[in-house]
Amino acid sequence: MGDAACEDAVEQLAGLLDKVDAPLKKAFENVHQGYPTETLIRFLKAREWHVNKAQKMLVESLNWRIQNEIDSILEKPIIPEDLYRSIRDTQLVGLSGYSKEGIPVFAVGVGLSTYDKASVNYYVQSHIQINEYRDRFILPMVTKKYGGPITTCIKVLDMTGLKLSALNQMKIVTAISTVDDLNYPEKTETYYIVNTPYIFSACWKVVKPLLQERTRKKVHVLRGCGKDELLKVRLPVSTIFFSKCYSLSTKSNKIIRRLKIRVDSRAFLTLPITIPLALLILEQCRSWTTLPFPTSVDGRARVHLNIHQATPMTASLLTTPSTKSSTTSSRSKR
Repeated sequence: MGDAACEDAVEQLAGLLDKVDAPLKKAFENVHQGYPTETLIRFLKAREWHVNKAQKMLVESLNWRIQNEIDSILEKPIIPEDLYRSIRDTQLVGLSGYSKEGIPVFAVGVGLSTYDKASVNYYVQSHIQINEYRDRFILPMVTKKYGGPITTCIKVLDMTGLKLSALNQMKIVTAISTVDDLNYPEKTETYYIVNTPYIFSACWKVVKPLLQERTRKKVHVLRGCGKDELLKVRLPVSTIFFSKCYSLSTKSNKIIRRLKIRVDSRAFLTLPITIPLALLILEQCRSWTTLPFPTSVDGRARVHLNIHQATPMTASLLTTPSTKSSTTSSRSKR
């Protein structure tokens, strides 16, 4: 479509939305976060620029938000805490950094996510909370930082550890995919798949037909850890090296938990742990305020450095002052 036709479609959809009831208008405000035009464009793209179809999709999504109280979902943590931690330990996803243009980059440990500690509904709730945290906090922060609307993200899907048994979780994958397709359309700009084992092709044949055509076009399967390709698209070094070909052992898991590195950073745990980086960490700490902290849905701040390797000694420094104080306090109680 030409620019004039696109603008006309946006105006038509905006006009139709003006006629909806007040609760739907309020829900739409929470969705667009100050950028209604960009939001309308997302829904139009999802329906091939058919105004009436986009209007139907948007209204149904707004009704879904009202019926499921999505606007208050971040105020409803998954409890008890042990259940929440179990879900996050088996649903590996977190903000790992930003592209040079300021687009948030999410790392997803697909191969190591087992989705086996709770029901489908809990995992879907956790996924929605991550989406909402991204849309209400992370994207507005980077939009303010860069002075223009940033409304999408990039996802790097790490297939390290992928097994055929992952196909047993298709019910959860389908439920999450459906939520995203119907209520968060066009929020992911590109999907990069890295560290694909030999069984990936078999799993992909099952998953691919479940994806919308517009989603399939965004998927790029890279060779190995994809370092060279990711550099070409200007992703940060910290993101590139999370996908280094290195399996996560049981011993590494124990070290990770002892050092209080949360699951949100688990994607970085594919790094070999060999070189002390205390000076580099201290130097980069001075620039923490230059970008929004990479954070998790539980609101705890994270900092990710432009490094390749870290040691168990220096890994404990990979927390912000706020989380370090809480870690120190918990250790003193032991």
